[in-house]
Amino acid sequence: PSARLASTAGPGTEGPQRRVVVVRITSPFAWLRTRFYSLLIRLYFDQEFSIEEFTRGAKQAFSVVSKLLSQRKLDLLEELVSAEVLQVLKEKISLLPDSHRDALAADVDAIMYTTEGDVRIYYDDDGIKFVSILMCFWYLNGANLPDEVPGEAKVFQIVFGDENTKEKKHLLTANYEFQREFTEGAKPDWTITRIEHPRLLE
Repeated sequence: PSARLASTAGPGTEGPQRRVVVVRITSPFAWLRTRFYSLLIRLYFDQEFSIEEFTRGAKQAFSVVSKLLSQRKLDLLEELVSAEVLQVLKEKISLLPDSHRDALAADVDAIMYTTEGDVRIYYDDDGIKFVSILMCFWYLNGANLPDEVPGEAKVFQIVFGDENTKEKKHLLTANYEFQREFTEGAKPDWTITRIEHPRLLE
């Protein structure tokens, strides 16, 4: 998706307020594939599964986890993130500059767009059943990032207000993969098995 600025007159303001409009460009194939796998999950694993409800929960989880990462409170992630991913995060977070660490945090209200990147259903050699859903998030963050970040990739910048009150925010992306075991007797919990903040934490 792409982002553009639109002006709207807000109550109690003398001039136009700035807001971000994310233009959604969805692949019909990707949309159909996601709905097909959602149907399979309902038919064979969880009759009450809803991709819309899952997406709402994923947004909340992303906000909580990203803030804890930013605050370096990794011990609080043990019930939410897989042990393998958590170990890698501990090594990477310690090396991040403060500005990049601040940029990891995403308020729920600052999440501009969310979409499913991939949905997978698979079995391991022991017959254990898993469902994995990759979620992609676009969010605004006001961290003091340079115009160019490692990898020489451009970060989208959005300026709100006039010259006297302007506020610069960055439109950033993150990819979180959620996995749940559906073997009989397994806990009905989703675990984050992949965390990527491109150009910040990969």
